[in-house]
Amino acid sequence: MAESARPCHQRRRSGGHKLVTGLLIAGGMVCQSALSPARAAGEPGSQATPPLPLTSAAGQNLLMRPGTRRADYGSLSQWFETQANLAYCGVASSVMVLNSLALPAPKAENHGNYRFWTQTNVFAAPATTSFVQAAAVARAGMTLEQLHGLLASQGAVVRRFHGDQLSLEQFRRMVRRNLEDPRDRLLANYDRRAVGQTGGGHISPLAAYDPRSDRVLILDVARYRYPAVWVTMADLWRAVASVDRSSGRSRGLLIIQATTQPPETVPPPGPSGNGRHAHARTAESVPAARNP
Repeated sequence: MAESARPCHQRRRSGGHKLVTGLLIAGGMVCQSALSPARAAGEPGSQATPPLPLTSAAGQNLLMRPGTRRADYGSLSQWFETQANLAYCGVASSVMVLNSLALPAPKAENHGNYRFWTQTNVFAAPATTSFVQAAAVARAGMTLEQLHGLLASQGAVVRRFHGDQLSLEQFRRMVRRNLEDPRDRLLANYDRRAVGQTGGGHISPLAAYDPRSDRVLILDVARYRYPAVWVTMADLWRAVASVDRSSGRSRGLLIIQATTQPPETVPPPGPSGNGRHAHARTAESVPAARNP
């Protein structure tokens, strides 16, 4: 979600026309669509290669065949989330990343002393409120910059790349390197239409790359709407380079790492005890979101 939005219960009437469904935004879409499924020729995605569902035989073959870069797939799939509301694609994606990287987490409501990230407690850190607040995100989603700030405020090391800064080859190398390395994660903020779907701005994790087909696996957090799919690298590159009209900047990618500490010093999500799961950084030390 990279644009301001109104949830679908705030629908708009036009004379005698039926209600427009989906997320209505100022200048675009977030997570869901108010567009007709039929796209006019020349619109983003009108020439996109059809996405390939992961659950299809061909999709499973891409995941399992030798040479596929899937270092992030196992841990992300373990923590796969469905976004809690129509504007929470960035929140659900963040929770997947934080849990899969085992960043120290607050207690999870209704789970006793167990600590793991949820779409509620991810807003609990005092430093988070300087970037985003839950009520505002539920109404309007997040820009790429706000998503950067949300993750950084939890102690993650975050690098932001806007799509218009990257050539196709630079983008391909970045995705490939990330998906060969289990120590970091990759979130994409993209326009669904450019990858052959209906909708607008959306955020989800990338989990695998098949170099033979040049396709990338998106674990779509709007699981009630679309399955996990393989999309072509060229289509995804165009999708992250599209302009988010709420910010006036292109969409893009976030690369997220747990901390600069050795992995063995970072306790995983689990039961609390003796303050073991204090945040890796204090609120005062969390860096502000900024361009790379």
